[in-house]
Amino acid sequence: MDGDSYSGLGSGAQMDGKVVQAFQKSFVQVQNILDQNRLLINEINKNHESKLPDNLSRNVGLIRELNSNIRRVVELYADLSAAFARSVQASSSSPSAEADSIGTSKKRVRD
Repeated sequence: MDGDSYSGLGSGAQMDGKVVQAFQKSFVQVQNILDQNRLLINEINKNHESKLPDNLSRNVGLIRELNSNIRRVVELYADLSAAFARSVQASSSSPSAEADSIGTSKKRVRD
């Protein structure tokens, strides 16, 4: 990676450095949420093992927070997937990529 583009997509496709930065930012957000989820799960398990009524009732809120975090991770991954598809689509719109895709997408004729 040279800072301006990423050419790991093959076929000469390149991603703008800003796109790569956006992906990295999203992956950092996901990792932070997953780290928080690990802590929540540990606390939920300790509360469950203690079987104290106050701790068990606290788990309700912790589980809601965990579920909310999971939904957020799913949203982030969906956004990442859509952004990646758009960037690949945009990079494949170049004339050389169009020529490559035309040559490989011939339809089979039925008899």
